Amino acid sequence: MNKKKYDNEMKLEIMSKSSNEAFARITVSAFASQLDPTIEELSDIKTAVSEIVTNSIIHAYDTSDEIIKIHSMIEDNSITIEISDTGKGIEDIELARKPLYTTKAELERSGMGFTIVETFMDELKIESILGLGTKITMKKIIHNCEENNLESES
Repeated sequence: MNKKKYDNEMKLEIMSKSSNEAFARITVSAFASQLDPTIEELSDIKTAVSEIVTNSIIHAYDTSDEIIKIHSMIEDNSITIEISDTGKGIEDIELARKPLYTTKAELERSGMGFTIVETFMDELKIESILGLGTKITMKKIIHNCEENNLESES
């Protein structure tokens, strides 16, 4: 089995409690900081992680406390973040991607999670199987890192 080698990677498992959302966001952004992102790039990463972790807590597990896995990988000038759960899955991924769509209207949620993530990240992949869970993979290219590398080469 050929395992992909990254420049660096980290794995985190948290309980699906809303109090852990900030911990996940801060942990991933601290890991991403080694790429020397701009404050805006770091904010984009934090927001995307926050949206996806919150989706897992609210939609995948409802009220049960289960595990959310976060795997972050750095390669060259980008960070890839996989967030997965073993919750109920997404019935219709294309519908879930539409702005303002939500299955929890009673919680006064905006239904903008995936739209926000697509805006702030360079890539977004959603994989889900009903009854087995969901894996979200998102990638952010750190442009500040590219500029710093060019400056150091000259």
